[in-house]
Amino acid sequence: MTNRGHSSLLLLLVTIILSFHYSEELQSSKSQNLLRIQRLLNFPAALSSWNKNTDFCSTDSNSSLTVVCYEGNITQLNIIGERRTPLKNFSINSFVTILVRFPSLKVLTLVSLGICGPLPGNIANLSSLEIVNVSSNFIYGSIPQEISSLSNLQTLILDNNMFAGQLLNWFVSFPALTWLSLKNNMFNGFLPNSVGSLVSLRVLSLSNNHFNGAVPDLSSLKNLQVLELDDNAFGPQFPRLGNKLVALVLRNNRFRSGIPAELSSYYQLEKLDISSNTFVGPFQPALLSLPSITYLNISRNKLTGMLFENMSCNSDIDVVDISSNLLTGSLPRCLVSNSGNSERSVLYARNCLEKPNQNQQPQPFCRTGAFAVGILPDRKKHTQVSKVVLSIGIVGGALGGVALVLLILFIIRRKNAKSKMKNHPTRLISENAASGYTSKLLSDARYISQTKKLGEVGLPTYRSFSLEEINAATNNFDIASFMCEDSYGQMYRGQLKNGLLVAIRCVEMKKSYSTQNHMHNIELISKLRHRHLISALGHCFECSLDDSSVTRIFLIFEYIPNGTLKSWISDGHARKLLSWNQRIGVAIGVAKGIQFLHTGIVPGVFSINLKIEDVLLDQNLTAKISSYNLPSLSNMGKVWHGSSSGGSKNSNINKSVKHEDKSDIHDFGVILLELILGRTIKSRNDAGAFKDLLQASILADDEARRRVVDRVIRKACLDQSLKTMMEICVRCLVKEPQDRPSIEDVLWNLQFAAQVQDAWRGDSQSSEGSPSSPLQPPRLTFD
Repeated sequence: MTNRGHSSLLLLLVTIILSFHYSEELQSSKSQNLLRIQRLLNFPAALSSWNKNTDFCSTDSNSSLTVVCYEGNITQLNIIGERRTPLKNFSINSFVTILVRFPSLKVLTLVSLGICGPLPGNIANLSSLEIVNVSSNFIYGSIPQEISSLSNLQTLILDNNMFAGQLLNWFVSFPALTWLSLKNNMFNGFLPNSVGSLVSLRVLSLSNNHFNGAVPDLSSLKNLQVLELDDNAFGPQFPRLGNKLVALVLRNNRFRSGIPAELSSYYQLEKLDISSNTFVGPFQPALLSLPSITYLNISRNKLTGMLFENMSCNSDIDVVDISSNLLTGSLPRCLVSNSGNSERSVLYARNCLEKPNQNQQPQPFCRTGAFAVGILPDRKKHTQVSKVVLSIGIVGGALGGVALVLLILFIIRRKNAKSKMKNHPTRLISENAASGYTSKLLSDARYISQTKKLGEVGLPTYRSFSLEEINAATNNFDIASFMCEDSYGQMYRGQLKNGLLVAIRCVEMKKSYSTQNHMHNIELISKLRHRHLISALGHCFECSLDDSSVTRIFLIFEYIPNGTLKSWISDGHARKLLSWNQRIGVAIGVAKGIQFLHTGIVPGVFSINLKIEDVLLDQNLTAKISSYNLPSLSNMGKVWHGSSSGGSKNSNINKSVKHEDKSDIHDFGVILLELILGRTIKSRNDAGAFKDLLQASILADDEARRRVVDRVIRKACLDQSLKTMMEICVRCLVKEPQDRPSIEDVLWNLQFAAQVQDAWRGDSQSSEGSPSSPLQPPRLTFD
C-alpha cells in the first residue's frame, strides 16, 4: 500500500512538472511568434516596447496596441501604425503563417502597417475570427475564396487597400456579419444578390470602387443603418431599401430614376446624399422636415418642382445643398441662415428660384429641362393657366399692334447694321486679333507658336462665329445639348452646318473687362493648337444693345467624344479598358502636349495642375489635354472644353521660379502611376505611397512587378517595357524638383518602352511616337 501511494504521488509530481514545462514552452513559443511579427513589420513604433522579456498577456493597452489573452491564449491582437508606404522585402505569406499559430484569435486589427501582397488563403485557418480590420495597407488581388470558412465573422473592414476583382457569393457564409466595409479599393463588376441575405448587416460601405449595374434588393436587411455606395457606377434604378437607415450615400453614380415616395418616411434618416447623378422627377419637400435629418444633398441632378417660402424643415438640419437642379419658386424661409441655426450651410445656385442671392437660371431653363427629362406639368394647373392665358390674350391683342410696329423698326435698324458690316465683314475682328495685338504680344511677351501651320492639327482655320451660328448649332441652347456647368460658365454640345461636332463654352463677362483684353485673350487661345491639346475653333461675342459692351463670349472647341482618360482605366463596364500598348501611346501623347506647352510657345506655359480627368481621348484614342489656363484668362474662364474636373487652376506663364517645369513632371508622374495601377490617385500622400510600392517592385522579380499593375494589362506587357515605365514614373515623383527628369527625357523613355513592347509583340505598326531607330537602352537609370 505504501509503495502504491508513493507511486501515485510520484506520478502526480511528474505530471505537474511536465505540465509546467509544457506551459513554459507554450509561453515561449507565443512570445517568439509575436517577436517574429515585430520583425516582419520592421519594428513599428507601436511595438517598440516588445522584447524577449515582455509578458505579452499583461501589457497595458493603448490606442496603438492591444493584446488580450484568455486562459493563456491570445484572443485579441490590435496593432495600429502610422506607415504610409509599403514595407520593403515583406512576405505576406510568412506573416499570415505566423498569425495562424494563434488559433484562438477572435479580434485582429492591423492598420497602417505597410503590409503588402495578395491575401493568402490560409487566413481561413483562423476559424475563430469575429472581427478583422486590415485597412490602410497595400494588400492587392482578389479576396480568396477560402475566407468563406470564417463562419463566425461579424466585422470585415478592408478599406484603403488595393483589392480588386469581383465579389463572389461568399457573403452567404457569414450569417452573423454586421459590418462590411470595402471602401477605397478597386473591386469591380456587379454586386452579388447574396448581399441581400445578410439579415444581420448594419453597415455596408462600398465607396470609391468600380462596381456597376443595379443594386441588389436590400429591403430584407431590416437592421441596415448605414449604406455608402458613392463613387461607383451603380444604377439606373433607386435601390430598394429598408426604412431604418440612418445614413444613405449614393453620390456620384449613374442613377437616373425618380426618388421613391417612401423615402420621406425614413424617420431615422440623418444623412442623405444623392448628388452627382441624374435623378429626375419631383423633389419631395418632406425630406427637409424628416425628424432626424441633419444633412441633405441632392445637388447636380435633374429634380423638378416648386418650393415655397412657408415650407417647414427640421431645425437641426446643418447642411442643405439643392443646387444644380430644375427647381422653381422661392427658397423656404426655414433654410435662411439666420432662422435659428447660424452655422447652417444652404446652397441653391443654378436652379430657377426667385431668390437672387446665388446665381440662378432663367425660368425657361427649368421648364425646358423638365420637358427634356420627360416631366410633364400638372394637367389641372395647365387648365387654370389656359384660362389666365385667354384673359391675357385679350389685353395682349391691344398691345400687339404697338409691339409689331416696334418690331418692324428694330428689324429695319438691324438690316442697316448688317449691311454696314458687309462692307467691313467679321474678318475685320479677326484681323484686329491677328495683327492689332500680335505686335504687342511679340514685343511684350515674345509669343511665338510652333503650330502656325494649322494643317498640323487637321482642324479648320480659327475664325469668329455669328450668334446665329451658335444658336443653330445648339438648337437655341436646348437642354439636350447641355453638357456641364462650373463656376466659369456652361458647356454645350453643338453641331455646325458642315456636320462638325463642337463643344461651346459660354462665359459671362464683367463690364469692367475691356474689349482690348477680350481680343488679347482670343489671340492667345487661337495660337494654342496642337494635336495633343483641345484646340479652339473660334469665338463669338454677344454684345449689349445698350452700350455695345461684351456681355458673353462663346468659345468654340473641337468636340472629343470618348470622354476622360480616367474612365478608360477605372470604369471598364461601359467600354473596353485600354491595353498596355494603348496606355503607353496615351502617355506619349500627354507628354508631347506638355512638351509643347513648355517649349512650343514663348513664353512657355507651366504649372497647369494636370490631372487624369483633364486628359480626353478622341475617336482614335489620341490623348488631348483639356486644361491649360493662362493668367490673362482669369476673368474670362478656363480654356478647357468639358472634362469632369472642377475649380480653378493656377497656371503661370514664365514664372520666375526655379525648376518651373518640374511641377508638371510630377503631375504627369501621377497620371503615369494611374495608368500602371489602373486606379485613381486622390492625394499627394497616396502618390508617394504607391511610388514607394513601384520602387520596391522594380528591385524585385518579374512576377512581383506584375502583381502590382492593373490586372487588365498584367499578362500583356513585356517586363522590360513595364520596368521602364515604372522607372520613369518613380523618377517623375521624386520629392526634390531638381531631381525629376526633363520632359524630353521622359518622352524618350516612353518611346523606348513602346518600341520594346512592339518589338516583342511583333506589331507591324508601333505605338504613336515610337522611334524607328534600333533599340537603345533607356536614358534614365533607376537608383
